[in-house]
Amino acid sequence: MTGTPDVFPPAPGGTPLVALPAGPRKPDQVKGKLYIKTHGCQMNEYDSAKMADVLAASDGLELTDSPDDADVILVNTCSIREKAQEKVFSQLGVWKGLKNKGREVIIGVGGCVASQEGEAIIKRAPFVDLVFGPQTLPRLPALIRARREQKRPQVDSSVPEIEKFDRLPEPRAEGASAFVSIMEGCSKYCSFCVVPYTRGTEVSRPFEDVVVEVAQLAAQGVREINLLGQNVNAYRGPYGDGEFADLGLLIRTIAEIDGVGRIRFTTSHPLEFSDSLIDAFRDVPQLANFLHLPVQAGSDRVLSAMKRGYTALEFN
Repeated sequence: MTGTPDVFPPAPGGTPLVALPAGPRKPDQVKGKLYIKTHGCQMNEYDSAKMADVLAASDGLELTDSPDDADVILVNTCSIREKAQEKVFSQLGVWKGLKNKGREVIIGVGGCVASQEGEAIIKRAPFVDLVFGPQTLPRLPALIRARREQKRPQVDSSVPEIEKFDRLPEPRAEGASAFVSIMEGCSKYCSFCVVPYTRGTEVSRPFEDVVVEVAQLAAQGVREINLLGQNVNAYRGPYGDGEFADLGLLIRTIAEIDGVGRIRFTTSHPLEFSDSLIDAFRDVPQLANFLHLPVQAGSDRVLSAMKRGYTALEFN
């Protein structure tokens, strides 16, 4: 691989669920194969699905279960554990062998490790073609084109506010359950966590955008909606004329969409657990009777050192 990488600047309850079958892509629409390996949280699973949607719409790439068959290989990374990072570089070393065999395969690294490490990934693994952060999914087709045309690696680890949701194609459903990201980032800055530095501070998607995405999924046969966010109950989506909708209102609205039989959300924070959300658990039958609310520690000294913002007594 020749040349130095291009670095893109920042942009100014219990009922069985049955899904309708998703229609296959027509053979004449398929122009290549895409393999995605996902590490980490549910948000990464959502992001990987969006990568597939974007590249299917722009380049006609069809998912494959084998990297050996792929024209584009992407790994969506997690930076929470050092072991996970090292596992990524081990995988990259295996995929390097595909290039050594003369194949014109594009290898890309996305997710939080990409956001955290940026160009350092290219220095450690110079055969990598793309490095892109979790907020830059809409730019993925352009990054691939630039790599092919300019013959040098492309790096975009910027953290633009919410841009990743602005130009995404209609979601494609697979199965009865689907993830829907409603916000990005976290503003709590707990002492042990890298999320604010890899995914940015909290930014909520507009209320209407989330409702439209859920309706599109329900129309394709999805019955269970999993709402995602690093701090999901901090959701404050623009709604109406200068107003903001909280998670409780969003859940109530989604429950009115035809076909939605169950709603879940993760991961929540004790500081953001509001009366509105409590009322939703009482009033919305589609909302699953399950809550992930991590206390993290029972010691006030430890909670203070973690910068969690509450005491054990307040949690109880």
